[in-house]
Amino acid sequence: MVRLLFALLSSLIWSSTLHAQAPLYQGKTLRIVVGYLAGDSHDQWARTYARFLGRHIPGNPDIIVQNMPGAGSMIAANHVYVVAKPDGLTLGSIAPGLYYAQLTGRKEVQFDWAKFTWIGSPERNGHLLFMRADTPYKSLEDIRKAAEPPRCSATGVGTSGHDIPKLLDDTLGLKFKIITGYPGGAEQDVALERGEVHCRAITIAAFFAREPFLSWHKRGFVRVLVQTARARNPKIADVPTIFELMDQHKTPEAKRRLATVYLGAGGFGAWPIVSSPGVAGDRVKTLREAYAKMLRDPEMLEEAKKKKWEIKPVSGEELEALAREVMSQPPEVIEWLKKLLAK
Repeated sequence: MVRLLFALLSSLIWSSTLHAQAPLYQGKTLRIVVGYLAGDSHDQWARTYARFLGRHIPGNPDIIVQNMPGAGSMIAANHVYVVAKPDGLTLGSIAPGLYYAQLTGRKEVQFDWAKFTWIGSPERNGHLLFMRADTPYKSLEDIRKAAEPPRCSATGVGTSGHDIPKLLDDTLGLKFKIITGYPGGAEQDVALERGEVHCRAITIAAFFAREPFLSWHKRGFVRVLVQTARARNPKIADVPTIFELMDQHKTPEAKRRLATVYLGAGGFGAWPIVSSPGVAGDRVKTLREAYAKMLRDPEMLEEAKKKKWEIKPVSGEELEALAREVMSQPPEVIEWLKKLLAK
């Protein structure tokens, strides 16, 4: 009888130990909520993650992608923050400039940018503004002197499509008419091809990562007019930076400082990945480590090379610190942002 009890007790202890050692994500499904339509660069990255990320998470969970487009990824961001459980099973791919909407008090914001669980970003990069080459706007000076401003497309406020033209207006006096409300990138591509709009601002990384931008640029259908990084990107070495232009046009120092604050969003990269607030520390550690390992995976790097993606990883810890920093702005900066981002 004693032997039987001992055997049963040993079995229970062994079973309990095995259960305790089972990976957190074993048998689970991890979901990546993408704030843009299928085919957009955010979506392309997320579907690549779905193929490679699981192999670096203990337990090898299944990974699915769910597109939740709208309002420049605001809908997706609100969903990840408010609706998704803080269990580390939901990730979000959202716009890096959404925090402007929170700083300026927009009513649709349901998140606190600094309280997202930050997982990582594949790169840091600047933006550019391109124009159809067959428009009358051959140069920035043409835009400055135009009786009718060129029409630029955007999904919504807080995205590069909306905010970069507004920034160029405020710092350099370049007027644009911004057409918002496009569901995603594909619709904006069609609008530009049809001539409904003349221009668009996107990240440099996205411009050199997918069609139709590669073909447009190669055959001269579009012309890049300005870029926002501190130094000229070698791929568009003949295109001036906004900082060069502010020097040339003697932009007041106050506006230069504010532009620097705005462009700090580039620190999040074009495609930051977040999770819900309040995710347990062990799961945050697991996700961050897996994300970093994925971006070093030889197969992943080979695919990125084929897609002409530049991978310069930014850690979740770096993004977390940056998120706290950008949300700590004095009233004068917030008032300037309200003016800049007003429709």
